[in-house]
Amino acid sequence: MNLVNMLHDIERDIFNENLNFDNITLKLFELHYHHNEVYNKYCDFLNKNPNNVSSIDEIPLLPVDIFKTQKVILQNLPVEAVFETSGTTAMNKGKHYVSSLIVYENSLLKTFEKFFGSPDQYKFAFLLPNYLEQPHSSLVYMAQILANKSKESKFFKWDYTSLSETIEKWQKEKSKIILWGVSFALLEFAEKYPMKLENAIIIETGGMKGRREEITRSELHNKLKSAFGLDSIASEYGMTELLSQAYSLSNGEFSTPSWMKILIKDRYNFLHTLPNQVNGKIGIIDLANLYSLPFILTDDIGKKYDNGLFEILGRFDYSALRGCNLLFI
Repeated sequence: MNLVNMLHDIERDIFNENLNFDNITLKLFELHYHHNEVYNKYCDFLNKNPNNVSSIDEIPLLPVDIFKTQKVILQNLPVEAVFETSGTTAMNKGKHYVSSLIVYENSLLKTFEKFFGSPDQYKFAFLLPNYLEQPHSSLVYMAQILANKSKESKFFKWDYTSLSETIEKWQKEKSKIILWGVSFALLEFAEKYPMKLENAIIIETGGMKGRREEITRSELHNKLKSAFGLDSIASEYGMTELLSQAYSLSNGEFSTPSWMKILIKDRYNFLHTLPNQVNGKIGIIDLANLYSLPFILTDDIGKKYDNGLFEILGRFDYSALRGCNLLFI
């Protein structure tokens, strides 16, 4: 069986209810070791290969910064889209070469439905200043997919007055509303247009460090809950280099879909997986990344709990500024 057929078989299994995560992960490790040039070099540098890796905890995770300088994808695959990280024009932007947008859409919609139900029951207001100006933003692409499945949707940059009027109109119509936005913009909107929201969910997706004074995620949520009269604020955790997302419905504790797994790595020995309740670098295995690379080491610091949830605690000190999820807990 050739590589493409093997990948298509794996793709069909990823979203299966009876997913054997470890088995597929080890298969993908072997495929990427042999057919992903960038990852092969990284594994050889660490002296790791399919002959001496027998569990998913032993699989090397590629540091996310390598996406800034290398084309990370299996050899000889077509590229349907290239998503770029946010940041200033003076910075190197990470690029994610995506071979299958269908996989991305399946991952996104199945995960959203797990946490919030079908998007066709909601009206979405997306508050994404700065991102809407970026033609290769994965966050904007993701929002557009949800918008296409929704009852109604609108995108907003800086026009908080128009956003307020839209939400008030939808509230009068007794619509179910999702306000989805980057943290600094949600804060500004909350300060300028506090209102009692009914039948509404706010989803914050971090974002735009340096826009204003840093606050913790808990402080952010408390301000938003107070301004909008809500009992909880939801959060989305994703990044350009991944095709899957994790969500928190409250309290900043995140859960993943079945095809995505969090590993907490020692921040000074990235091959060592830490036990639950211990802070370390967040590593991610995302099987939806089967065509680019499923094994990613982020610059985020976090910890896992015994119930399988995880928390984001901040960023590793040497990390460059990036556009998403930069609030410190």
